[in-house]
Amino acid sequence: MLEIRPLQPTDRAAWQALWDGYNAFYGRANETALPAAVSDTTFARFLDAAEPMHALVAVDEQGRLLGLVHYLFHRSTNRIEPVCYLQDLFTTPESRGRGVGQALIEAVYVAAQAAGTRRVYWHTQHGNATARALYDRIAKHLGFIVYSHDVA
Repeated sequence: MLEIRPLQPTDRAAWQALWDGYNAFYGRANETALPAAVSDTTFARFLDAAEPMHALVAVDEQGRLLGLVHYLFHRSTNRIEPVCYLQDLFTTPESRGRGVGQALIEAVYVAAQAAGTRRVYWHTQHGNATARALYDRIAKHLGFIVYSHDVA
């Protein structure tokens, strides 16, 4: 049985392992890894009720964390109500194909609906074929291309 629940302070070590796996997937590992201060601050934000950032985890029967999802609510110029940005999604390699990712996304849908939000959106890399197969089943690709520029 799979449980989806909010991140708890006692999840830090298991969350960190998932977070490191997620970041490694996107090329942020070893010399390009995020600074520890970023991960520390990110984890603390999830536990701060005043923050708009949220985290859910998927937990198996033995209490092991199998996946994480991070999301936040923000204003939009084309809606009155806030929108929900699903920022990070990651499952352990051994749990893939077992519905963990879908369960995490659907839990964000429920949280968004409870918050009065009607849209959940996210980005992924073009070549992330495994994840895109899931996303194509449970959401609509709107055709947008994402650009980014870090301001120094």
